[in-house]
Amino acid sequence: MGTDSWIPPKVLVAVDLLIFTLRASQLQVLLVERGVEPFRGALALPGGFLNSSEEDLIDAAQRELAEETGLSWDQVRLDQLGVYGAPGRDPRGRVISVAYLAIMPRLPEPVAGTDAADAWWIPTHRALAPETSLAFDHRQILIDGVERARSQLEHSALATAFCGPMFTISELREVYEVVWDIRLDPRNFYRKVQSVPGFIEPAGPSRKTDKGRPARLFRPGPRQALDPPMTRPGERR
Repeated sequence: MGTDSWIPPKVLVAVDLLIFTLRASQLQVLLVERGVEPFRGALALPGGFLNSSEEDLIDAAQRELAEETGLSWDQVRLDQLGVYGAPGRDPRGRVISVAYLAIMPRLPEPVAGTDAADAWWIPTHRALAPETSLAFDHRQILIDGVERARSQLEHSALATAFCGPMFTISELREVYEVVWDIRLDPRNFYRKVQSVPGFIEPAGPSRKTDKGRPARLFRPGPRQALDPPMTRPGERR
């Protein structure tokens, strides 16, 4: 076929936003109720189409974040998660979506806008429950995003951001248990944390615990990338 007779296919480009935070000792995801068709009334990730051929992908992601949830780009750092383009993923036509991920502490309540009827923080285990219906292929995006978030805690010092300026090893361990959705042996966790140079540093006096015994306080160290990583139990590197 000659180039003169070739007609480019019509493909729409969208962005989807996967925003995680820790609330009530649970990993929670930001979901919106769709206010327009398709999937009107269904739960979905925030997102939408690029405004024009001149709009950059990250600009579109930041715009949709503000329009659909009321959160601003300076509150949430977005990293690209992946590209989703299976035929039939959107009943409106061939749509390729670039998904962006953020896992951030202390995010406020969302405020719905534009084509979102409402917006909430929802525990990920509820969002992924069989009885929860998610629009488009957002269940798969959420599954992928949970795994990426868990991996981020393995390879970076992100977990310390969810603690206070000073924290105990037990408080840090709770962050890992919530995101990884497993129980960790306290002694093994303590040894593993102490084996990563620059991850955490001693800070200030001890703090009394619920059991009445003082617990040492720590603060984040200078390292952002962890070497060796904080691998999940059962995994090999």
